[in-house]
Amino acid sequence: MIKGLLMTAALVSVATTVGIIISLIPPAVDFFRQVSVSEFLTGTDWTPLFADKHFGVLPLVSATLVITGIALLIAVPVGLGAAIYLSEYANPRVRQWLKPSLEILAGIPTVVYGFFALAFITPQLQDILPGSLAPEVRSGLAAGLVMGVMIVPTIASLTEDALSAVPHALREGAFALGSGKRTVSVRVVVPAALSGIVAACVLGISRAVGETMIVLIAAGVSTELRFNPLTEMETMTAFIARAASGDVPVDSIEYNTIFAVGALLFLATFVMNLISIRLVRKYREVYE
Repeated sequence: MIKGLLMTAALVSVATTVGIIISLIPPAVDFFRQVSVSEFLTGTDWTPLFADKHFGVLPLVSATLVITGIALLIAVPVGLGAAIYLSEYANPRVRQWLKPSLEILAGIPTVVYGFFALAFITPQLQDILPGSLAPEVRSGLAAGLVMGVMIVPTIASLTEDALSAVPHALREGAFALGSGKRTVSVRVVVPAALSGIVAACVLGISRAVGETMIVLIAAGVSTELRFNPLTEMETMTAFIARAASGDVPVDSIEYNTIFAVGALLFLATFVMNLISIRLVRKYREVYE
């Protein structure tokens, strides 16, 4: 019975993925019957909800990449540093309260992060950055910074688990050879746990790419191809949420753009997961 329940749990996740694919394919196919794939992937104007319609998805892709990149610049070093401290330096009492406190960030609703970025981070950036460097009221910079804070617990927790799984014999052997604490942490433990660290970072990237509420509230709306994070930017997930909550007629080309963008987003995360699996298998260390 237990084996059957576990198999059912595994099949539910597979069935959910299959269901998502099935729901995406028919509307996406209808969309690409009217819009060529080359226009969709290479066009620089995205105005499907305007009277003058253009269907180039590059503005959404560029905004997604820029904001995700900013988030990773915050989350990866902070998360990795926090994980190394918790695993290698913190005493049990400090670790006992610090790790749960860090993971509280993962439980905060993303809509709260979005309003925090809009109401607090953006005004602070406008006060700190001078003149032309000051961001707009809604900007990719504010969204990226707050998104980075949001995914820190994901990267830190998974990385710390990977570091803690490294056998203590490796640490003791390095200490016996005269290595210091920093050398053992950086030159021995981190390389030994590299597969887990890569998996944590890829999961953080997927979380950032798929985030909706922060970018919907804090990043704004833009139909232009932009790489300047100080201006408004619209990501793929933000467009899906905005279009799906509007008065778009069902089965129209405007409605089918939601599924076309969703299919592209699904494909991007699927490719990232494949890359993650390859990297994990390549750098995986097995200890007896």
